[in-house]
Amino acid sequence: MQDHNPPSDLRPKSIDEIALELMKFIATTTGYAKGAQAVGFSGRPPRTPEEQAEALLELFEKCRHAVATPLSAPSPDTTP
Repeated sequence: MQDHNPPSDLRPKSIDEIALELMKFIATTTGYAKGAQAVGFSGRPPRTPEEQAEALLELFEKCRHAVATPLSAPSPDTTP
């Protein structure tokens, strides 16, 4: 008997799943929300774990908004 459920990699992803993937990409490639890693005086104290978590939650909300906002179609009178 065949299973009628599509594999998880073929099913459509929710807005939250897409926003989470985008957030993870941005955070890992930019070092977003990490404390200062430089040796010596950096001028700013390192972020606390609570501040790092808050920054990641804010980034997730921004990604969620960006994913949920539809792209606007170009106006017909704006041809180059």
